[in-house]
Amino acid sequence: MDIDLSYCVVNNDGREYLLDCLSAIERHHPPGVTSETLVLDNHSSDGSVEAVRENHPGVTVVALDRKTGKAENDSTLIERSRGRYCLLLNEDSQLEEGAVEALLGALEDEPEAGAAGARLLDGEGRPYACAWRFPGVGTAAFGALFLHRRFTVQSSGEDTREVDWAQSSALMVRRDAAEEIGYLDPEFFIYYDECDFCKRLAEAGWSTLYVPAARAIHHNQLSTDLSSGLPRIVEFHRNRDLYMRKHGSGPAALAVRALTAWTYSLRALASLVLPGAPTAVYLAHARQALFPYRGESIRDRSGR
Repeated sequence: MDIDLSYCVVNNDGREYLLDCLSAIERHHPPGVTSETLVLDNHSSDGSVEAVRENHPGVTVVALDRKTGKAENDSTLIERSRGRYCLLLNEDSQLEEGAVEALLGALEDEPEAGAAGARLLDGEGRPYACAWRFPGVGTAAFGALFLHRRFTVQSSGEDTREVDWAQSSALMVRRDAAEEIGYLDPEFFIYYDECDFCKRLAEAGWSTLYVPAARAIHHNQLSTDLSSGLPRIVEFHRNRDLYMRKHGSGPAALAVRALTAWTYSLRALASLVLPGAPTAVYLAHARQALFPYRGESIRDRSGR
């Protein structure tokens, strides 16, 4: 480790988003902070690798010859990086001015913090939930009572605060902490990978921070078209069940399944009277919550 910060970007066929992400890094990198930028290209077919090499020749590209999961991708980048801190970014994330300084400052001020998450904004600049309490029967019950936003979401307020876990679309990680716990668990192909990571940080005595002064745009690319989106729904519920069984118990995992299915079933019922509501998506979530190991997931499609 001989530099301050490593930007670690994972790309999945997001060429234009990726170029915007790298341009934002260059635009908003703070002076006096030594850095490097690494891009892991997850076997893209859209010319992403060539575009990065042409437009950002100073970026280190790790080009995979097969698809691997998000946790494995992030771990690969952290292990290959040289920074004391690693800023994990998706290709569709764009840092705003001052974000890096705010995240670095938060981790410097709190030496026992292992990670710090930015405030995430959608493509229209509106903030959305990006830090939460750890999943469990209690949080699933709050969801079933439609009290999730009040009692589970932790990305609120204007002050830096300790949270259970934060989304990894723009998450700065203390390298020493990541090394101590063995990086991210590759069993989580996508979804709940950063949740498990923050849980293991907490078990090792490291906290996670939410830093609202650090702002990043994260373009939501998820589709309501089940023909393309169903494998993501399968993956989401499968990994939540994996998390519950890893950090809880079989009965707790079953309770979370039932409560989550109930919540989505109520949403599907309510959506019948709401114009344009994604009823089919809610029903798919309800089915997968009860039976997370049915159907084809993103991991299955990748052949892993």
